[in-house]
Amino acid sequence: MLTTDAPTREELVRRASDLVPVLRGHAGWSEENRRVHDEVIAALADAGVFRLRRPSRFGGYEADTQTLVEVAAELGRGDGSASWVASVYWIPTWMVGLFPDQVQDEVFATPDVRVCGTLSPTATATPVDGGVVVNGKWGFISGALHAHWQEIVAVQISPQGEPMPILALVPMSELQIVDDWHTSGLRGTGSVSTVASDLFVPAERVLPLGAIVQGQGASVANAEAPIYRLPLLPVASASSVGTVVGLARAAREVFFERLPERKITYTDYGSQREAPVTHHQVADAVMKSDEAEFHAQRLATLVDGKGVDGTEWTLEERARARADLGAVCRRGKEAVDVFALASGGSSVYNEVPVQRIARDVQAINLHALMNPTTNAELYGRVLCGLEPNTLYI
Repeated sequence: MLTTDAPTREELVRRASDLVPVLRGHAGWSEENRRVHDEVIAALADAGVFRLRRPSRFGGYEADTQTLVEVAAELGRGDGSASWVASVYWIPTWMVGLFPDQVQDEVFATPDVRVCGTLSPTATATPVDGGVVVNGKWGFISGALHAHWQEIVAVQISPQGEPMPILALVPMSELQIVDDWHTSGLRGTGSVSTVASDLFVPAERVLPLGAIVQGQGASVANAEAPIYRLPLLPVASASSVGTVVGLARAAREVFFERLPERKITYTDYGSQREAPVTHHQVADAVMKSDEAEFHAQRLATLVDGKGVDGTEWTLEERARARADLGAVCRRGKEAVDVFALASGGSSVYNEVPVQRIARDVQAINLHALMNPTTNAELYGRVLCGLEPNTLYI
């Protein structure tokens, strides 16, 4: 097995920051062609972005979620779609580390392997000798066009017991891709649908979804590593928020880049910078962006601390992780919206990045697991002493 001395957090963040010009240079192409540009994928690989959640014995970095937040935020400054795809790869790659060690040997034999996935149980699995046969379709599979494997969720139907959701690992070559990603936001993610038709999955590549949600893996080699002693949803939440933080930073940067040359049309203000309304807008937006970063940092601190000390998660902590995720999305979108509205009519042109940033952060807020209202309701239910109305906590 290959081991490596992982780069420091500061080094990984610097590498991500160095990629910003590349990401911005290809962002328009990625949006128009509805997929991340191949050169961006290569640049992310060269920077080690796909190794952040790869086990160290396979040359990975086993980075904590604080590092994920800061790296994704820098990538998000460059292109929200590229950052989103990188973040989405981190989550299933981490989940691979919960599978039996021989399965990891197969998956991580590919350098810079990219694993996409979903948690939606939109397929069925029938037990057969040696495994299951899966039929179904999954949507919103971000990064599928550049992935080597996909983690699929299906409901296992068995005459001997109750239906059970399972997680299975399958090579992308065994799935059909449906090019249906025609959207208003995150267009560059290439989040197409995939289909399985009578697909046999060997038993060693199948785990109960409930065990994965609780962070109960089948790996011996990874059992004591801090990043694997954690439940799925807090890990996924902390892995996702950096993109929103980065989009808010990007909106601020592009707004202030245009500010010196802009006036307020049909007024006497020769410079937008001189108008009191602008002062209120930028102060409001920056404070909202700061609030988003607070919730992202609090979430990552909780997740990483629990991984190190190995203590049990309380129900309130699990719900708060989802609430912090929602708060990042809400505050990040509010910040972007203020900057976008203050950017004036000329910002509707495609070459002005703020309109793409606004559409991307809107799309993220619509995600079922990131939606601020849904996550706030969940947190409130738990705070009121009620049971959560979801498995995904």
